[in-house]
Amino acid sequence: MYRSHPGFGSAAKYVAATVQEIIRDSSVYSIDSVTIIEIMGRHAGWLTASSCVLRANGEIAPHLIYLPENEFSVKNFLEDIRRVRHVHKAVIVAVSEGVKLKEGEKDFDPKKGIVDVFGHEQLSGIGKTLENIVFREMGCKVRSIELNVMQRCSSHISSNTDITEAERIAEDAVKAAIEGQTGKMMCFKRLYNTPYTVITEAVDVNEVANKEKKFPQKWITDGHNNVTNEAVDYFLPLIQGEQIIRMKNGIPIHYHI
Repeated sequence: MYRSHPGFGSAAKYVAATVQEIIRDSSVYSIDSVTIIEIMGRHAGWLTASSCVLRANGEIAPHLIYLPENEFSVKNFLEDIRRVRHVHKAVIVAVSEGVKLKEGEKDFDPKKGIVDVFGHEQLSGIGKTLENIVFREMGCKVRSIELNVMQRCSSHISSNTDITEAERIAEDAVKAAIEGQTGKMMCFKRLYNTPYTVITEAVDVNEVANKEKKFPQKWITDGHNNVTNEAVDYFLPLIQGEQIIRMKNGIPIHYHI
């Protein structure tokens, strides 16, 4: 399996740490609650799915995970919430910004017809929409939290594996260019999860440019509301290790070029 985006491991590490903190905060209140965490990723659910790594540390939440690889039904979502509320006082939901609403439920979509300056469909806003729907239907304490650009620049919690691989793939790209290869993009190819082993390969840029690699359907549960443990096995190696962060006045230093 190819993974061609250095930086993903650090973003996933930020998401996992932040979701864990949200879980702790939600658990201290005596009243029932639903917390909906909207996570970026456009039409591919990799980053939202990566919140499952918390299982490796014994967390049950997120109790529900919804990805754009499958049609999203508000009706099924509400049924899932009601079912989980019977078991857990504080329900935690991870939902991708790019989930596709089921035909007949499009009126719920806050992003319908809105595009950015590049003509790309505006995707953020599903979390707030679902918050309003849950409150209207159940009347419980509910809040939505949007994780968007924060994880892209979260250098204070970067993955050492990710940083090391970024350096490695850059070196291999330079070597490929010196060898005369052109029109190529350097990619990682996963060989093993345990022990974690990847190689780099030069892939024709036409195979990857302006294309989205979807999250595997075989790693999504039958109810389309969570992911399997195979996903945990895939994500876990990517978030391993920590960097020594240089600080100034108690704040991480950002280098300006």
